[in-house]
Amino acid sequence: MERLNQTSSVSEFILLGLSSRPEDQKPLFILFLIIYLVTITGNVLIILAIHSDPQLHTPMYFFLSVLSFIDTCFSTTIVPRMLVNFLLEKKTISYAGCLTQMYFFYAFGNTDSFLLAAMAYDHYVAICDPFHYVTIMSRRTCVLLVAISCSLPHFHSLLHILLLNQLTFCNSNVVHHFLCDINPLLKLSCSSIFVNDLTIKTEGLVFWVTPFLCIVFSYVQILVAVLRIPSAAGRRKAFSTCGSHFTVVILFYGSIFYVYLQPLSSYTVRDRDRVATVIYTVLSSMLNPFIYSLRNKDMKRALRKLMSRRMS
Repeated sequence: MERLNQTSSVSEFILLGLSSRPEDQKPLFILFLIIYLVTITGNVLIILAIHSDPQLHTPMYFFLSVLSFIDTCFSTTIVPRMLVNFLLEKKTISYAGCLTQMYFFYAFGNTDSFLLAAMAYDHYVAICDPFHYVTIMSRRTCVLLVAISCSLPHFHSLLHILLLNQLTFCNSNVVHHFLCDINPLLKLSCSSIFVNDLTIKTEGLVFWVTPFLCIVFSYVQILVAVLRIPSAAGRRKAFSTCGSHFTVVILFYGSIFYVYLQPLSSYTVRDRDRVATVIYTVLSSMLNPFIYSLRNKDMKRALRKLMSRRMS
């Protein structure tokens, strides 16, 4: 805390949230409480179903269970603070609390991104090199991919937090957002943000784009391989294997690129930016269990077995 006080005269930030109208606060509280409860319940059920069914002890479902755990953590980093602020007249968060939220927000968000890339690679091997799938996607490889996915984002997040902590905030402390995000905070700084901006445009861009390019490469190879399958039934089966994952990728990356692919110099938080942020931080975590289970017979069977076991 000593370091924080030396670098900033601001001891707290005010999060304006999704709406400033008092009559909107209770309906928003109820809405996001329901979303949060559904998110936690859905992702926990996915984890329990996978771990309780030996037939789902495969690389694809191993990655899915880790993704569900990270989604639970991701949502918990953001939504509880939103719920508290909906009920408070003064929507404040301490300086240390803001940096802590941003650290975990970026760490879990980037972990999601890397896990989606690992899942795309799993689909690529399963469709393009099925005879070597067991050898390539060994338990050691899966654990290594998850370890990289979970560790690298923390270094990335720590770098940006340390750089942000060097700035001075001596003007407004009003954040035009419902969470502590880097761009709105940089706009409040009254010291030079050259290093921060350069880091975002280089290291940050590479960190976000690399997993996305891996996903694109995997799906291009999958598309080429699927189009070579002679039977229509075979092509449908291959596409259905990737359909759920592809839907999640579009939802996640589409909203992220909409929010962050704009220059910091002209950055302003608009209502549609808040909506896009809600999509990739809150809604994607809630929808993932539904997307992965509704069209997946194995998951539906495992969930039915889990529920029947709990009720008996």
